[in-house]
Amino acid sequence: MRLLLAFVLGAGAVVLLGAAVSTSPSQDPEAMKEMMAKAAKFTKPGAHHKELERFLGKWRSKTSFVMGGQKQPAGEAVNTATWLMDGRWLAIDGIGKFMGNDSHNFLLLGYDNFKQSFVMTTVSSVDTAMNHAEGDMTPDGKALVLYGTLDEYLTGEHDKMVKYVYRFVSDDEIVLEIHDLPIGLEHTQVVEVRLQKID
Repeated sequence: MRLLLAFVLGAGAVVLLGAAVSTSPSQDPEAMKEMMAKAAKFTKPGAHHKELERFLGKWRSKTSFVMGGQKQPAGEAVNTATWLMDGRWLAIDGIGKFMGNDSHNFLLLGYDNFKQSFVMTTVSSVDTAMNHAEGDMTPDGKALVLYGTLDEYLTGEHDKMVKYVYRFVSDDEIVLEIHDLPIGLEHTQVVEVRLQKID
């Protein structure tokens, strides 16, 4: 019954749940009420989702490669962050140039109550990969740190560990660091994206 409930809620078809209950006379209404109350803490937005509001708006971004401590400009874009599902999931759409070519990036960011983690999925017009990462806010709330994997097609490496760090410099500035973890313990940052709010 718990698996059925999870499927129904996940699919957004709560009406089916009512139908299932009405055709199952052996189902205890009090037990169902208790299950629904238990499910609420996993299905309703909370304080972590509120943290996502700092991303809302329009941002101008400048991307640089970081090699040997030196930054090399790689591209610019305008990123628009809106609610895909109000209070739950952010959609961040970026249009610009990357290494001289047109680029389109799309990022989905939210908080999974059951995983107790922020979750992020990205796709881009510059390749055919869909990348995923999970993580949490630092205790001081000044950064969001996520870990994920990506495939490095230029070197043939699969599932390389990557760290993403969003540093909240101010209400109008965010700096994203991307770290290539197999490099070692130090100097792992390979990309910096500086975002400045414009609207």
